[in-house]
Parts: sequence; structure tokens; C-alpha cells
Amino acid sequence: MTSAVLEAQALSKNFGGVAAVKGMSLTVKAGEILGLIGPNGAGKTTMFDLLAGSVQPTSGSIRLMGQPVTHQPAHRRLAGGMGRTFQIPRPFPALSLLENMMIARQHQTGERLWANFLLPGRVLGEERQARDKALALLDLVALRRLANEPARVLSGGQRKLLELARVLMADPKVILLDEPAAGVNPALLEVLIAQIQEINATGVTFLLIEHNLDMVSRLCNRIIVMAQGALLFEGRPDEVSREPRVVEAYLGGSAA
Repeated sequence: MTSAVLEAQALSKNFGGVAAVKGMSLTVKAGEILGLIGPNGAGKTTMFDLLAGSVQPTSGSIRLMGQPVTHQPAHRRLAGGMGRTFQIPRPFPALSLLENMMIARQHQTGERLWANFLLPGRVLGEERQARDKALALLDLVALRRLANEPARVLSGGQRKLLELARVLMADPKVILLDEPAAGVNPALLEVLIAQIQEINATGVTFLLIEHNLDMVSRLCNRIIVMAQGALLFEGRPDEVSREPRVVEAYLGGSAA
């Protein structure tokens, strides 16, 4: 039986009198790429915020790698194996790509001031390892040639690739991808799809929010559809595309 890396049970989130998420449950299985789609205002981003720990639920529970994390902050969930990208990446523009990568490395001895004086050998060794890992990941996302360039020179699509590489510096088991195709030109989108598939092949699990249905269909074997804050439908891409409720709510067509 395939184990679950991320589980949400009956999650709800109210903002004042508005119910943004209403009793949502989902299970992300180890090694899969699960798609989460729905029309604007369906509650997808709030659901992501709940799963990532940047918003606390009104009710319901979340488990990561089998452990309860419902009330843990985002940085604790990152340490527990969950990474997240954002629809609009915000790298440090004046820092090089390599520097942006290296500061994403977690739990380095050099983060403690005293260690730089008392354990210089360990600090330097970890920095070399972080640099090697950062360069390898930049190579993976086809950005190594720009390693020493400031992040401000990157296009929108290249920033998406850099953010994906930065998340991988933390060695996550599951990554929440927030609209990776938004603002990406078709050629670079193909690179992004290929990199997600390659990373997934190493055992990293993905939960993907995306409006590009072609991308979702190519990447995902299972898709969850939200509408008005709740679960509308779940199934394979071909089942989702034929479901009248999805056609009506998401694609704007007629349920007939």
C-alpha cells in the first residue's frame, strides 16, 4: 500500500464571516504528483497556505510524514520535509544565483556566530558542501551558467526554476508548487515540466496548483478539483475533463 506523506482531514478556514475552505480533506501519496485545480476564488491558495503553515485552520487537522503538524509554523514544516514555492518568486535580486541557493541551506553550523570562531573547520566544510550542492541543483534546472550573475537578471520563468532549486536545498520529501506555469513562456515551460518529472523520479512528491490544464494532465495521474472552498471532484485527468460539474464550474461550459 502506498504511504501518505501529507494528509489533511476536514480542514476549514474562515476569514470573518467568509468560509474560504470548507471541510477539505486530501491525501498526497508518496512519490506522486497530485494536481489541485479549480476556478479563481475556489480556495486553492488558502488550502496551500493551510498545508504550508502560513495560515492556521479554523478546524481540521494536518499530518506530515505521519506526524501531526496542524499548528506548527512554516519553518517547522520545512524542517519536517515540506517545501513550498510561490506563484511570484522573490529571490534576493542583488545576490548571485549561487548566493541565493546557499542561504537556503538549512541548519548550517555557521548560522551561530560563536561557531565561526570555535569550529572554523566545520563551518568551511559545510559551506563547501552547500556550494557543491547548490551548483549541482543549478545544473539540474539549467541555470548553472548564470550562477555568478545577480538574480535580478533572470526572466520570470528562470525565477521559477531558481525557486524550485532553492527549495531542493532543504532536501524536502514533498513540495507544494504554486502555479509554476504562470508567466512562463512555452519553451521554458517545457524545461520546467521536464525538471519536475526528473525531480519526482528521485522520489520527491509534489502537490501542484495550476491553471494550465495541459501541464496538469501531463504531470498528474490524479487531480483534485475545488469549487467554493470545498471538494468538487477527484479523479484521473481524463475523468476530470469529462465531468460535467468540472466543465461547468472550472471551464465555464455547460453541464449538459
